[in-house]
Amino acid sequence: MPDVVEVAEDALSADPSAGEIRLPSQPSSARIARRLTQRQLQHRWMLPPELTQDAVLLVSELVGNAVLHAGAPAFGLRIRRRRGWIRIEVRDPSRALPCQLPVCAMDVTSGRGLFLVDTLADRWGVDLLPHGKRTWFDMRIAHRELRP
Repeated sequence: MPDVVEVAEDALSADPSAGEIRLPSQPSSARIARRLTQRQLQHRWMLPPELTQDAVLLVSELVGNAVLHAGAPAFGLRIRRRRGWIRIEVRDPSRALPCQLPVCAMDVTSGRGLFLVDTLADRWGVDLLPHGKRTWFDMRIAHRELRP
């Protein structure tokens, strides 16, 4: 497997809206995914900072779940847009469905990822694939804020 630094450099030069970006299932990949998301939403698409910050947080949660629970050497990240919406997807080879745990206290530091996704995203879900799953979330954006 390539060095994590090589993967990071390759990934950060890629366009996550043009195709899936493969990242190693390592905690450091969350940082790469956050940087890709911020660059795509705020710098390329010029979306509002608040939306970008929420999306960066949520992508970090989905990547964390893939790294901790999928048991695979790599996962895929893709960022899509269409009129009025962005979608961020994390694909991994595990067919185990994630479950949202009840969050009773806000000082909980583990198990709150899908709670945050459910709270901040307009919708989210999981698509079972022949060899794994795709966990995604959508966030609504005003059409006038979406620039080519």
